[in-house]
Amino acid sequence: MNQLQSIDRLSLNQITTNRWSLKEAVEGSARAEVPWIALWRHKIEEIGLKESKRIIRDAGIKVSSICRGGMFPAPTEAERKERIDDNRRAVDEAAELGTDVLVLVCGPAPNKDLSGARQMVADGIEELIPYAKERGIKLGVEPLHPMYAAERSVIVSLAQANDLAEKYSPDEVGVVVDVFHIWWDPDMFKQIARAKGRILGYHVSDWIVPTPDLLMGRGMMGDGVIDLRPIRLAVEEAGYKGPIEVEIFNQEIWDQPGDDVLALMKDRYIKYV
Repeated sequence: MNQLQSIDRLSLNQITTNRWSLKEAVEGSARAEVPWIALWRHKIEEIGLKESKRIIRDAGIKVSSICRGGMFPAPTEAERKERIDDNRRAVDEAAELGTDVLVLVCGPAPNKDLSGARQMVADGIEELIPYAKERGIKLGVEPLHPMYAAERSVIVSLAQANDLAEKYSPDEVGVVVDVFHIWWDPDMFKQIARAKGRILGYHVSDWIVPTPDLLMGRGMMGDGVIDLRPIRLAVEEAGYKGPIEVEIFNQEIWDQPGDDVLALMKDRYIKYV
């Protein structure tokens, strides 16, 4: 089968069916024959790591990534240490659940010093690497759209993410390409090519016009303005052949029955991704 018509690489990012528990999301993916799932840590915490692992094993679903690590910047050294400790727990969860990718949402500045916060991100990643490497986990730096700089991440371009990743070997740190965050960037294709051999994840959704909400305004593929197919081809040209996660924050989609969301997701994935 033509890979563009196959769902062999399709992954449900769990946030897309946010009302579902981990068990419901895994079982729903199995019913829909979606082979991969990306898990969120708060969903793992609801039932515990041991039960999460059992559910995933019994369903035969593969885990594409764990979200999220990161959030490194903090105003005090003690708080920054707490963040590192939490990231180590995230690494342990990823290793236990059978993925080798921990997605890093790097965190906002605790004050107005953006450059200082970016240094805290770099320091945090460097401190986390030995622990992650021992457990076979790669750290995927996900740049977010600049509108999230104040609340979620001071890493706001793929160029910045590449700068961080290139300090280390590809089996330690890479980047996560999310179309929602980078589609607007005039250097997008150049930076995707630059990331060759370092892309650890690829996330798809769409940008709705007019944008209904800064956080909750992502659309299902095909409902917005992102030209998705050329980005996928560029990511593959850069060497990424792994799972493709559908990650959507949208209350209207969350309110729909999960099985309906997965059916639509599969259809739109084949048509547009």
